[in-house]
Amino acid sequence: MAKQNDEFLKRLLATFRIEADEHLKVMSAGLFELEKMPVGARRAEIVERVFREAHSLKGAARAVNLTQIETVCQPLESVFAALKSNQLAVSPPLLDFLHQTIDALGGLLIPQTGAPETRNPVIGRLIRQLDDALTGPLPMLAQPDAAPPHAIPPVSTPTAPDEAVETGSVPAPIPPHSLTSKTIRVSTAKLDGVMRQVEELLSPRLASSQRARELRETAALLAGWKKERVRIQPTLRLVESLCEPGGKNNEAARGPQQIRKLLDYLDVEQGYIKTLEDRLAKLKKSAGHDLRTLTGMTGSLLHDVKEMQLLPFASLLEILPRFARELAREQGKEIELLFQGGEIEIDRRILEEMKDPLIHLLRNGIDHGIEKPALRRERQKPPHGTFSVAISQQDSGKVEIRIADDGAGIDAASVKAAAGRLGMVAPEAAESLGEAEALALVFQSGISTSPLITDVSGRGLGLAIVREKVERLGGTVAIESHPGAGTAFRIVLPLTLANFQGVTVRAGGHLFILPAISIERVVRAASQDIQTVENRETIALDGQVLALVWLSDVLELPRKGTAGEPADSLQAVVLALGSQRIAFCVEDIVGEQEVLVKPLGPQLTRVRNVAGASVLGTGEVVPVLNVPDLLKSAVKRPMAPFAPAAEKHAETESQSILVVEDSITSRALLKNILESAGYRVTTAVDGVDAYTALKTGTFDLIVSDVEMPRMDGFDLTAKVRADKQLAELPVVLVTALGSREHRERGIDAGANAYIVKSSFDQSNLLEVIGRLV
Repeated sequence: MAKQNDEFLKRLLATFRIEADEHLKVMSAGLFELEKMPVGARRAEIVERVFREAHSLKGAARAVNLTQIETVCQPLESVFAALKSNQLAVSPPLLDFLHQTIDALGGLLIPQTGAPETRNPVIGRLIRQLDDALTGPLPMLAQPDAAPPHAIPPVSTPTAPDEAVETGSVPAPIPPHSLTSKTIRVSTAKLDGVMRQVEELLSPRLASSQRARELRETAALLAGWKKERVRIQPTLRLVESLCEPGGKNNEAARGPQQIRKLLDYLDVEQGYIKTLEDRLAKLKKSAGHDLRTLTGMTGSLLHDVKEMQLLPFASLLEILPRFARELAREQGKEIELLFQGGEIEIDRRILEEMKDPLIHLLRNGIDHGIEKPALRRERQKPPHGTFSVAISQQDSGKVEIRIADDGAGIDAASVKAAAGRLGMVAPEAAESLGEAEALALVFQSGISTSPLITDVSGRGLGLAIVREKVERLGGTVAIESHPGAGTAFRIVLPLTLANFQGVTVRAGGHLFILPAISIERVVRAASQDIQTVENRETIALDGQVLALVWLSDVLELPRKGTAGEPADSLQAVVLALGSQRIAFCVEDIVGEQEVLVKPLGPQLTRVRNVAGASVLGTGEVVPVLNVPDLLKSAVKRPMAPFAPAAEKHAETESQSILVVEDSITSRALLKNILESAGYRVTTAVDGVDAYTALKTGTFDLIVSDVEMPRMDGFDLTAKVRADKQLAELPVVLVTALGSREHRERGIDAGANAYIVKSSFDQSNLLEVIGRLV
């Protein structure tokens, strides 16, 4: 048993050194970028990146019990945190010092011979100098060893997980010269190369499918031609009879020779058609056979190579017990780990990327969630906390990881307050957030409900890393928490990183591919069902109001086919990521097919909204869209109306609007805005006054406040909708009530648009009115 533990620790340390080298390289590259003195968002992005890498390196070192590196990473992380909060200025001496610190960390990663205590003075000096960097003059750092920067020896042992995998079984020692062994160790680099080559076979397979389809279409055209030829056959016979000697028209029989030649050609043509039909039939049959053979071979080969890449989840879970036990012991807590579904296999590359997120979630669960035994007894709980990881396979090639604890849970009000302090959410908007929306904020960088920053957590960074890693893998993460009862994270991931099913759509006159795993459904929306809520277009779907945006607008492409009046119906795809759902209008949904994503190359390593590209069977290169980016872009982008007011109404003087507002100031403001835009405006002081005006005058639209004496805006809207003569009159509610309940009540009452005064914009109001009248 001791020998097995030593082998496992050896593999774990080899994996850590490779991971740590990557973290150090990213930090070093970030420091080089900071030397160019970027400003604004770019500087914040770089500092955030190096901050996260230091945080992840610290967590990885803790996982393998390398306390020397962990204790150095803690003050280094604090330096980056000071840079992030602008408490420390970027300067050349500071960057030189940080470069030397990272080089020193690289030296600490080199396996050491002799007693570990020989490095303790170096560790202490590193920590003191990092602490001094926050408060005092910058020291010159001496190298702890003579090794060059990042001098991490290459891992050549076959037991290193990132260097070699054993196909067909769990890794086990292979006897030397064992030519009869049923398993061999294969370099992961070679295995990845074979996988890429096999995936490339998808392109000729799609091309073969396209050729077979074109042959079928050609055969159908020929069949139509033949049918038309048969239909005119009686006419040809009649013409032929007229040309025969002794026929009814002897003059025609002696007519031009061209007619005779035409008839002779048509007779010969009949034979050509039969020959073409036979050849096309043979080609179609051969193409179909070749396609089936190629599909079977590539499908089987791809499946087998994918199987080689699969490893059980248990290989990832085995690192958690030791980490959890030591962390709980440090905090005086008791914890029980429960695993379920560890035998389910998933792509090795996904397992490698999921190590950091799992450690972050476990750390947060123990530090923030699980209470100490005495407090748990007071709350009628067992003294030991429970942390469970359950893996289950879903349909469509997906797997779900549910990570839960029975701790204190997350207080949604604390999350709102933390977001408000950071300026991420306006105070009035925070009040209107539901519990699920508030909990989703914990995935934002910097959000933490912990009042204390410790060496374990509290910086509000871990969950942001979790979401970023999961979304980069094409997955989703959602959170559910109940105060006093615990927190659960639900992560859904694809089983493999190879090809996937994609839906081809047309937007802005171009083709794009959306991953089918992110498409909840495809809908067709009638233009009259589109409503405006808080200056954004929406549709109601399954009792929920969804934002509706044009995919071409998000991609900053011109709309096609939307000039003038909107179409009677619009096609849209509903994209879902966790609890977020947005409907994207597209010009056409072309179809679904298997997709192989290719990177864009080093020149385009990160393009917003684009994950890569794929080649269709026609040979056309089509961008594959990044769904998380699309959802973020859709939320940030101001929405344009479906039919701009300037195009619909060049002349507005003849249109009359009734403004209903009890505040004299607001009433005068709205009247001035609308009259300046060319509308005729009549005012009313409340709902009763407005309804009287509606019965005695003619209006094209109503703009109304909600909170008014005698009859409020909701009741006025409902009364208008109940009146047969006024039922079709557009109603725009402009109000300070911005909660979800008030928005839904306005829609239920029949309002066409609901604009919140806190986000009120004159141009938005005029655009909404221009679309409705």
